[in-house]
Amino acid sequence: MSGSSGHGTVLAKICGLTTAEAVGAAVAGGAAFVGFVFFAGSPRDIAPESARRLAQAARGKAKIVAVTVDPDDALIDRLSAILGPDLIQLHGGETPARARDIAGRSGAEVIKAVAVSTQADLDGAADYEAAGARLMFDAKAPAGSPA
Repeated sequence: MSGSSGHGTVLAKICGLTTAEAVGAAVAGGAAFVGFVFFAGSPRDIAPESARRLAQAARGKAKIVAVTVDPDDALIDRLSAILGPDLIQLHGGETPARARDIAGRSGAEVIKAVAVSTQADLDGAADYEAAGARLMFDAKAPAGSPA
């Protein structure tokens, strides 16, 4: 992930944190971002109230990221009120317009995870950048290969 501190600057983001020890290790290790997953299908899913308690140790040292998959407005509102994330990461089928809406609704910056295996995948990412989202690229298996 590139940061605003300079073109090409690499910033570490540690996601899926569920314990105070993990948050402490991420911060001590220099993570610029600490992420909490809010998706029932993940083994690292965490309640917003628990994430708020854990995030207290990182505030001011690392940015707080709410990692979501196709979040509805109710979840965005709940995360905004309880956790107050600096960034909301989108991992689902959200459109560029939805990414812009989430940023406006929450007041948080948005990161869009883009699965990439072809040039077309990369080309489509520009629409999210134009909508104001940061980009995070995830590798995906090419068509026809095992996942």
